[in-house]
Amino acid sequence: MVRQLVPFFSLFGGMIFLMMGGGLHAVLIPIRGQLEGFGTFQLGWIGTGYAIGFTFGCWFMPHLVRRVGHVRTFSALTALLAVSILLNAMWVDAIFWIVLRALSGFCFAGCYMVAESWLNERVSNEQRGQMFSIYAITTMVAMAAGQYLLILAEPSRDLLFMVGAILFALALIPTSVSKAQSPAPLNEAELDVKGLFFNSPAAAVGAFAAGIVSSTWGTFGAVYGQQVGMSSAMIASLLGAALAGSVLFQFPLGKLSDMIDRRYVMAIAGMIGIIAGSIMTVLTQSASFDTPFFMAVVLYGGMIYSIYSLAVALANDRAEDDFVKVASSLLLVYGIGTMVGPLMAAQIMTIMGPAGVFTTTTIAHAAFGGYALYRTFRSERVAEDDREDFQTIGFAQSATPESYVYDSRALSDPYQLEPEEEMPAMPPPVTVRKL
Repeated sequence: MVRQLVPFFSLFGGMIFLMMGGGLHAVLIPIRGQLEGFGTFQLGWIGTGYAIGFTFGCWFMPHLVRRVGHVRTFSALTALLAVSILLNAMWVDAIFWIVLRALSGFCFAGCYMVAESWLNERVSNEQRGQMFSIYAITTMVAMAAGQYLLILAEPSRDLLFMVGAILFALALIPTSVSKAQSPAPLNEAELDVKGLFFNSPAAAVGAFAAGIVSSTWGTFGAVYGQQVGMSSAMIASLLGAALAGSVLFQFPLGKLSDMIDRRYVMAIAGMIGIIAGSIMTVLTQSASFDTPFFMAVVLYGGMIYSIYSLAVALANDRAEDDFVKVASSLLLVYGIGTMVGPLMAAQIMTIMGPAGVFTTTTIAHAAFGGYALYRTFRSERVAEDDREDFQTIGFAQSATPESYVYDSRALSDPYQLEPEEEMPAMPPPVTVRKL
């Protein structure tokens, strides 16, 4: 295994620094914004700004990479991330921070796509799933470590912004000095949202709800901890517990969905999310933030980050030969959900206080779980021969069109050729004389 990982040390090294900086950035911005007097709606727009930038970046990035290449794109984007986090400290203004957060989302989308493209081309079909699992776990652990950097200094000081900029700058080094050849151009996503809803409406609703839930927690999880009086270390533990839940529950839920109708598992996940959110709401009212609370957070996080993988698996079963197109459309629906979630949560939290974050996610859990159960009465389960094994997507908020080339249905991509297959010979170039 170590020998297989050696070619990816530079890539993984860069991504570790990038995700540590991203984890710190994501938790620092809402906490500092709260300290600066930003209202709930302003914080919600900051979260929505990130979602808009990330979604736009997913569709624009192939054009940028085609013009300047993978290494230059990754270097430019990480440099922009370092600049943006420093600008957050230099000029504290809500509208300016919304723009900067959108820029961050755009940059992270590009970095994820470059990294996944690089990884995908360097592994064989037999190793692809295993290497992607290592990549997903590495990035999640690095993000959790970045969140814990919050304890280095008071969020009211500018030191943490400087630490974030240093981490983004360090992410440049491993890939910049690597001798590895740049991979093939990024995959351009084709969209068919209408076909997505026609083929698998439960998957579409699940993706939209997953976007609401993950962006709500990603934007307001730290704000919730600050408003209920948690220390910086407890806030980092709060967010880390949710990430731990993703690692613990995504695979078991996926395997269960391989054995029974996936829509039943989606309904179960929705019910568990409702229960976990309700427990956290009750414990919030009693200010009881001990072991039972954090156990509920782990369960809660497991449902937050598993919904999207279940939706992708359900779409996979019904996608026939157009999985890449359907899955890319699924990502767009998810992106729209991430834009809606923070604004929806901001409205509810204004009325209900900190626990409104759980009310928001409970509504989304109830909607997608109930709809998934309803669809079991409207259409039959996919035949066993047409079902594919569940495959984890990793951290839902980092999903890009490049993520789907790991799926066994994405056979139309040139990376997915079997070892014994060969690319067809290209015709000789045609010289065109300009008149």
